[in-house]
Amino acid sequence: MSAVLLQTDGDPFQVVNDFLGSPLLTLGLRLVALFFAILWLALVYWTFTDADRRGAMRWYWGAVALIFPFIGTLIYVIVRPPEYVAESRERELELAVLERELKHRVNLCPNCGSVVESDYLLCPECNWDLKRPCENCSRPLQLEWATCPYCATAQKKKVDW
Repeated sequence: MSAVLLQTDGDPFQVVNDFLGSPLLTLGLRLVALFFAILWLALVYWTFTDADRRGAMRWYWGAVALIFPFIGTLIYVIVRPPEYVAESRERELELAVLERELKHRVNLCPNCGSVVESDYLLCPECNWDLKRPCENCSRPLQLEWATCPYCATAQKKKVDW
């Protein structure tokens, strides 16, 4: 066996040459190249669709991923917008709904803008008249009301000096 290994017909790299010329190695290299080509095209497609969902320039990023294999997609992943457009719109709508609910739930002083309770007669911050007490039942009434809705007592007009 060792005699066969020692017998080289003057070319010590014949074994390596035979290995590199084998059809199995050629087939394996072609399969690996096909795998990388498919992976590259899949990354181009993913970059294109993800850029569209995030509101980025999809054609631009798709072209970058196509022209610069693997590195184009990596650059896109680094600089892409942090959230999808749908998530951004949903968040903005939620904020708008919360602001609207807050405006309806919270009473603000028309003079200074501080938060006041619905039954306050005057603002504790600036002493602005918010409501007036009923002359009969002392419940808080709007300033413009002429009659108390709770006890049906007519209210006197407030005289401004």
